[in-house]
Amino acid sequence: MTESRGPGYDRGLFVSAALLMLISVVLIASASVMESKTLYGSEFFLLKKHVISMVAALFAALIAAMIPTKIWQRYAMHLLILNALMLVLVLIVGRNVNEARRWINIGVFNVQPAEFMKLCWIIYFSSFASRKIEEVRTKIKGFIKPMVLLAIVAVLLLEEPDFGSCVVIAAICMGILLIAGSPMVYYVMAVIALAAAGTFMVVTQPYRLRRVTSFLDPWADQFGSGYQLTQSLMAFGRGGLTGQGLGNSIQKLGYLPEAHTDFVTAILGEEFGFIGMCVVILIEFYIVYKALKLGIGILRNGPVFQGFVSVGIGLLFCLQTTINIGVASGALPTKGLTLPLVSFGGSSMIVCCCAVAVLLRIDFELRHHQIDLG
Repeated sequence: MTESRGPGYDRGLFVSAALLMLISVVLIASASVMESKTLYGSEFFLLKKHVISMVAALFAALIAAMIPTKIWQRYAMHLLILNALMLVLVLIVGRNVNEARRWINIGVFNVQPAEFMKLCWIIYFSSFASRKIEEVRTKIKGFIKPMVLLAIVAVLLLEEPDFGSCVVIAAICMGILLIAGSPMVYYVMAVIALAAAGTFMVVTQPYRLRRVTSFLDPWADQFGSGYQLTQSLMAFGRGGLTGQGLGNSIQKLGYLPEAHTDFVTAILGEEFGFIGMCVVILIEFYIVYKALKLGIGILRNGPVFQGFVSVGIGLLFCLQTTINIGVASGALPTKGLTLPLVSFGGSSMIVCCCAVAVLLRIDFELRHHQIDLG
């Protein structure tokens, strides 16, 4: 496998990520105009903030790409503990926005620990799966240990509350365990337990139940619980095949809440239509394809840490893209998850850029025979 790969790095992966970031600048410039003007007195306030976040993300990605993957593996537990402490800290001193306490204000930026937990989670469980592969495959404690940690992190996330990130992290954990070879019976039991817990949390929290019922029939309460989704669907409807053109969105003019963050996909559909949506989706899933191809190729040689990391990052991009587009199009209940490398949000952009950088580093090490394939 390594003999067929030339020197250098994966240019396709790099170019795909760069294209999404360029598309992000264009979309945020258009989608955030009204909110920037109304709240901050300048049409380009949020765009400037987004560009600053992107610069910070590129700087963080450069550092991540320079770190050997063995270092990530060595300090995986330290990263997980540090991020868990950040999740505790956000509950104490976090900034409250829309009845959710998810951000820590550090002056220039609002840090969202849940976003960083996604990447730390991938790194830790990749390390766990590679070190404890026999335990994962043959003993029940190899499955229970991750579930205990998942339960602790889930409690912290649900206290914010951040149900969407909890779902993503749980799915990544289950995916890595499945690929590692955990017995299917444990897997099925865990999925049933997680589904039951998720159902319980939905039916016992009125706001979550409203989200589900409005998702099933948003037009039943068009100006109430279904307002955001109906406005998003109107945006897609106006977009049609080719869109209304850049800058010609109506929904961004105060009609669609979170137009430049969680629902930036709707503005994409309105201004660039079905064709524009397909282009972005294809680029996102090209990154997913690259990550999974890299990871599976490495794992064919054995339970290698770098292989699990690549697969985990592929799952992260796949889940976030699927859920974000599914929510905006009415296929899934409303969840506050960003579109990777596109949506406004400093923490999300930093994490996604670092994830791509780690993939590039893994590919680089594989090309230069720096990964022990067993």
